Amino acid sequence: MSKRIRDIQILEDQSESRGPKEGFLQLSRYLIRNLYEDGSESEAYACDLISRRHIDAVTILLYEQLPDGGHRVGLRENLRPPVYLRSRNPKVLFHEEPPYTTLLETVAGVIENTDLADAEGESDLETVLRHRAAEECWEEVGIRVDLSAIEDLGAACFPTPGIGDEKVYFKAVRCRLDLASPPQGDGSVMEEVGGLVILDLDEAIAACRSGRIADMKTEIALVRLRDKLAEGPQ
Repeated sequence: MSKRIRDIQILEDQSESRGPKEGFLQLSRYLIRNLYEDGSESEAYACDLISRRHIDAVTILLYEQLPDGGHRVGLRENLRPPVYLRSRNPKVLFHEEPPYTTLLETVAGVIENTDLADAEGESDLETVLRHRAAEECWEEVGIRVDLSAIEDLGAACFPTPGIGDEKVYFKAVRCRLDLASPPQGDGSVMEEVGGLVILDLDEAIAACRSGRIADMKTEIALVRLRDKLAEGPQ
């Protein structure tokens, strides 16, 4: 059974004691210059880059068709400490009222090196994405999905190109949301909070516009699904 968050307690600020390569996020600090096609060069300038051990990710929008022809979607309620702690950050000029305690998001996970082995000997991108997507659906919301049911949901994109090198791939899967079981999780303490939240598709998109859903990849996936469904069978 998932837990509800009451507060986050900061036990220690390890910013000064831990190096830029020690955490989940790794900071690279480069001095770079631009080399132009006409043979000229720019002045040297500093560039900070945030990366991870496993860089790229796949996000999956779960949905089902209702008897009346409408659709509803399954999102994951997540604890995101960086967002939760905004209310305590004096550098934030305008704080949200009320502050976000959790975020509603599409199911998502990073593509790991082990996914190459799990993809039954296949190393092509699409096969790896499908295996990781299916694994995340089971871990995060307790839904088993068939690999063949996973649909493409448009081109991948970079969520934070100014500071990070992560690329997110978009998938969708039509499934029975009422068949969800208690999620297994991946061992992360953050996954003790939240769980599956089911909304009508139009309601979810409206929640993005109102700010109730404040995750960009989720809004992109929801709008792309609406457009895909409007186009009908391909």
